[in-house]
Amino acid sequence: MKTFLFTISVLIAVAPTILHGQGRGKALEKIEACIFVQTDWADGDSFLIKTGAGDQHTIRLYGVDCLEMHVRDDSDATRLRAQRRYFGISEVGGLPQASIALAKEYGKLAADETAKALARPFTIHTSFADARGNPKFKRIYAFVTTADGEDLGELLVNKGLARAFGVSRKTPAGEQRDDYKERLRDLELVACRQECGIWAETDCDNLLEERQRERTEDAELGSAIGRKKAPPTPKFDLNTAARDELMSIPGVGEKTAIRIIEGRPYATFEELDEVEGIGLKTLDELKNYVRIVDQQGGLAVPSP
Repeated sequence: MKTFLFTISVLIAVAPTILHGQGRGKALEKIEACIFVQTDWADGDSFLIKTGAGDQHTIRLYGVDCLEMHVRDDSDATRLRAQRRYFGISEVGGLPQASIALAKEYGKLAADETAKALARPFTIHTSFADARGNPKFKRIYAFVTTADGEDLGELLVNKGLARAFGVSRKTPAGEQRDDYKERLRDLELVACRQECGIWAETDCDNLLEERQRERTEDAELGSAIGRKKAPPTPKFDLNTAARDELMSIPGVGEKTAIRIIEGRPYATFEELDEVEGIGLKTLDELKNYVRIVDQQGGLAVPSP
């Protein structure tokens, strides 16, 4: 029987404003009668939609993460490896190629499930918060409710086609961020126990070892890269920087980048003290590589 504890950090992102605290982001806007737009790049958690008014948006679901099915660069490959280890399938077939092929297959199944679930007009709730992972691609975070009234993220986790991981926030129904992420983790645990989707392939005997290996290698990679890790120049805005841009800063990994996104917007560098995992050393690094721009275009000046 598959029973074990999931300990994943699920965090929120909100659009930049000059307000403060957990509720400082823009309110969610409800957009009904949306249509799913078929593309060759969509996956289970990121896809193109068209509103009733004719506007098109690339959506990134809050709170969930589907397996990569399009691996274009080292960043995608590294993320797919982390996902394979998270689901405990990195040694399936005895060779990395077999595990990678299996993971991509389930990524395709997730994309197909999303297209099926959104075959009829649906509703999105979004604050238009920037959901770029890579700075080259424009996406917005959203909750998606199907024509049957189901939360798409929950549906994907239920079917074992997504993990409870990534940026989240207070839901349209008023459920607090932490409650929503806990419920997603509970759904994930049930899906694992019932061997739904990719969980049917999980090697539970090696799962903890695989996850520990991922954490260890992440830490070693950060130490090896050190200050050779250089972000783009000139400095980018902390309130709008993409996840991958933040991850280019020495000492900032994916989880820390997501936590920084969670705390947006920032009016001062001192507010970063509230972000879990950011100590004085990382804060000093951030001051070297980023700036904070307010709504009037002014710059926050870091304390010495």
